[in-house]
Amino acid sequence: MAYRAKPSGVRLTEADAATIKGMLARGDRQHDIAAWFGVNGGRIAEVATGRTFGSIVATPVSNLPPPGPYPAATDAYAALSALRTAKQAIVAAEAMVSVHLR
Repeated sequence: MAYRAKPSGVRLTEADAATIKGMLARGDRQHDIAAWFGVNGGRIAEVATGRTFGSIVATPVSNLPPPGPYPAATDAYAALSALRTAKQAIVAAEAMVSVHLR
């Protein structure tokens, strides 16, 4: 029997569709747009063809997120881990300095 993953629960809104249309008009790849929103590329294709959100107007280029490609989840996780380590170092340094300033 085949295994099917549980649905992510991510649903595109009208505002998302407007942004998607703007990104498409700018020339972004559907794959990159899907990564930005965390959805299957098929959802982007549905917006691109007008199958869903057909009457929604594109967001102006000045209000769009930066163009892709976007970092992979593994890169984002590594960056978050590095930021946590840096935060711990800053907190420790602040504690050490405040002790010497008393």
